[in-house]
Amino acid sequence: MSSFKIAIIGAGSVGFTKKLFTDILCVPEFQDIEFALTDLSEHNLKMIKAILDRIVEANKLPTRVTATTNRRKAIEGARYIISCVRVGGLEAYADDIRIPLKYGIDQCVGDTICAGGILYGQRNIPVILDFCKDIREVAEPGARLLNYANPMAMNTWAAIEYGKVDTVGLCHGVQHGAEQIANILGAQSKEELDYICSGINHQTWFVDLRLRGRKIGKDELVAAFEAHPVYSQQEKLRIDVLKRFGVYSTESNGHLSEYLPWYRKRPEEIAKWIDMSDWIHGETGGYLRYSTETRNWFETEFPQFLEAAAKPIDPGRRSNEHASHILEALETGRIYRGHFNTKNTGIITNLPADAIIESPGFVDRFGINMVSGITLPEACAATCISSINVQRMAVHAAVEGDIDLLKLAVLHDPLAGAVCTPEEVWQMVDEMIVAQAQWLPQYAHAIDGAKERLRHKTVATREWTGVASRSVRSIEELRAEKATAKQAAG
Repeated sequence: MSSFKIAIIGAGSVGFTKKLFTDILCVPEFQDIEFALTDLSEHNLKMIKAILDRIVEANKLPTRVTATTNRRKAIEGARYIISCVRVGGLEAYADDIRIPLKYGIDQCVGDTICAGGILYGQRNIPVILDFCKDIREVAEPGARLLNYANPMAMNTWAAIEYGKVDTVGLCHGVQHGAEQIANILGAQSKEELDYICSGINHQTWFVDLRLRGRKIGKDELVAAFEAHPVYSQQEKLRIDVLKRFGVYSTESNGHLSEYLPWYRKRPEEIAKWIDMSDWIHGETGGYLRYSTETRNWFETEFPQFLEAAAKPIDPGRRSNEHASHILEALETGRIYRGHFNTKNTGIITNLPADAIIESPGFVDRFGINMVSGITLPEACAATCISSINVQRMAVHAAVEGDIDLLKLAVLHDPLAGAVCTPEEVWQMVDEMIVAQAQWLPQYAHAIDGAKERLRHKTVATREWTGVASRSVRSIEELRAEKATAKQAAG
């Protein structure tokens, strides 16, 4: 097999880049390849390159690793480009959570739809299209973009429809949901559970479940979740949706709660559905707090990262992240089955043809071959379509710099629409684009008008921290908690 090049954009995300790197090097045929790392942070690039160089040296591999802040140079000649970027970083993300909260929109994550996810997409899409331009012009002909960045559906939609690059969106939500189901059903291993999961990213549904070949129905699944001492408390909202829809959602309690119009719209109701044992179960701004606390974790843990990098790569510890398995299938022909985000070309019969769906597919030398003809339960399809309509408007607004369409996208968001009046949405979006103007070049023409409207704003906002929020802890506090938990585990 001939050597090839992989470019990783946003490689300064040290932990995830290391995971992708070691996963790919678990494939015997992939040792003599090149990784080109690129990021805006030269400091982070130096750290991740040092870690990856140590892995290569310790394992006596011919693998080549380069690092540059010149994205176009990294992409040049690449066969595969992996995107892991967060445009605007935590500074912009804080506004995705903080500003909507003033208008009563309480988000746990805010990276998919809702007010935060939509504005996140507005920041990402111009950059994604720049990536696509570089890929078309300097990458290997026919190069593929593997997108890990959220908002998954919007980014992938823009790259396919406007970027004109062969793109697949990758997420680990399906795998995590399947592991949870295998656990509650008493499977001896995850391989005992077979499943078909279909829908859109972060709203994907387990429409068929088989444990050792036996079909699992709604009643059995509900009973298993309600009997579980942990999940019965952490996943109350997901279990409620399971009871009403008849199928289980892939996404965490916190994620799912902000895509639906019913569970986070009244402050007195929110606490009923969430669990504060971990941020992912519904904490107000939970992922922002977690990300803020751990943003410099790799700085303090760098010596440990470097020490661990000197150990031999263990193929038995290869993760279930899709990227390495897809590349292995494309390059070697060894078939891989996974769940992928791509354009709906007859794959799901009752979702729009232009939507980005997440559904099963098989990968081999001929490409990613999706399973067609899946029909979702009507309630699942209705919920997905509400989000798809928002995503479509948000993508088109981002590409065209259409402030009116952007406001309509937020107005039609299920949770924003359940909480806010049109006047509140209009003012909130003005406030968000002014706060994030440096990352929104397509709205440069609209910023002055938004500022002027805000000087005469008519909607009163509130200083609200949310129903269930926590203060940010220091690295020292996190380290102490980690040590205590390790000691308690024996």
